[in-house]
Amino acid sequence: MTSDLDLKGTGMTSQRTRSRLVERLREQGIQNEHILDVISETPRHAFVDEALAHRAYEDTALPIGFKQTISQPYIVARMTEALLADGPVESVLEVGTGSGYQTAVLSRLVPKVYTVERIGGLLNRAKELLSTIGCRNIQFKHADGGMGWPERGPFDAIIVTASPRVIPEALIEQLSPTGRMLVPVGEARDQELVLVQRNGDEVKRQVLEAVRFVPLLSGKS
Repeated sequence: MTSDLDLKGTGMTSQRTRSRLVERLREQGIQNEHILDVISETPRHAFVDEALAHRAYEDTALPIGFKQTISQPYIVARMTEALLADGPVESVLEVGTGSGYQTAVLSRLVPKVYTVERIGGLLNRAKELLSTIGCRNIQFKHADGGMGWPERGPFDAIIVTASPRVIPEALIEQLSPTGRMLVPVGEARDQELVLVQRNGDEVKRQVLEAVRFVPLLSGKS
């Protein structure tokens, strides 16, 4: 990962390059200007290996080690926008910290962010980087993400950044009575982004679009 000395970026990681990315996201239908501002201000190049920093503001997923990827900016923006579509939320659970990029975006939009990651090496790296860039409203847990974080629930919102074959019941149970969850569901080449909305005991599911994520695995490492 890049050092904290170059968070502002130069050349292919400059603010001008970030602004071009934001324009592309706007053209693809992202309308929430607050989210676009946060994406513009978040140094995505710091969340990838230094050798890939010049590609950080392309609208594409990139490898981050441990057979994981950093999601493409459009998907980060799309999921965040859908998560906040009903207005501000107080607490969000992120299942799959990964690089910490989605975590960073959420931390600037939601007062309390709880994030769970099964891969210890990724979690430690993300924790250090998020502290470096000033994200102070995040709590971290090294655990099986499919189990959520029941001790901190219920959550106003849950965002899942890896794809289970079916939505874990434990996560639905940790939604607040009016909570919403964004989760990619399905097999490797046949996944759909699903919005889960809870209204008391009633749970509605809505398919938003086709996506491709790494699988949600059980256990921790």
